[in-house]
Amino acid sequence: MAMLLGKKVGMTQAYDESGKLLPVTVIQAGPCAVMQVKTTETDGYNAIQLGYDDVKPSRRKNSQIGHARKANTTPKKFVKEMRLPDDVEPEYKVGDTITVSVFAEDKSVDVVGTSKGKGFAGVMKRHGFSGFPASHGTERKHRAPGSISSFASDAGHGGSPKKGKKMAGHMGNCRVTAKSHRLVAIDEEKNLLVVKGSVPGPAGGYCLVRSAKKA
Repeated sequence: MAMLLGKKVGMTQAYDESGKLLPVTVIQAGPCAVMQVKTTETDGYNAIQLGYDDVKPSRRKNSQIGHARKANTTPKKFVKEMRLPDDVEPEYKVGDTITVSVFAEDKSVDVVGTSKGKGFAGVMKRHGFSGFPASHGTERKHRAPGSISSFASDAGHGGSPKKGKKMAGHMGNCRVTAKSHRLVAIDEEKNLLVVKGSVPGPAGGYCLVRSAKKA
């Protein structure tokens, strides 16, 4: 399975082979440096650690600078570890560079990113509640969540609302995986991936691109 770290550039439009206009997202993926390789013999599991986007050494701790020096590279702003199956030995070694060419044989990819943070949101925005009627007789209750008393009684487990009750609260800023996006084009010269549809996060947000687990 091919994996790469990248940054969302933004959305645009592109024509496919049949002349159909598609909404696409452009992702600058790699080149990524292999910062560390873990195996079952040394660490108990197989994994590779990738680093993307150079950063000034003055903005990193000495331990991070030394970690990058072992891989013969500069400190990276975005570092992620990709775990591999126990029966799959890592095919890369420390110091290798991975580019978008690893997706040459793939037709679709999964994109993992952090969704846009919306702050503290009410139930209508967060969960899609319809709200109360806007006609006469409804007084200052149009966007209220309604009664929660039936969910606050849990005998033997306290009087607080049950876990999972849909209420107002923090919305967004969480890990989201957009699955099986069609890979429209690859630009190896500029390290760009063009995928159909939207991916989580704002323009400029970091993301992880991998071969689609489900076609």
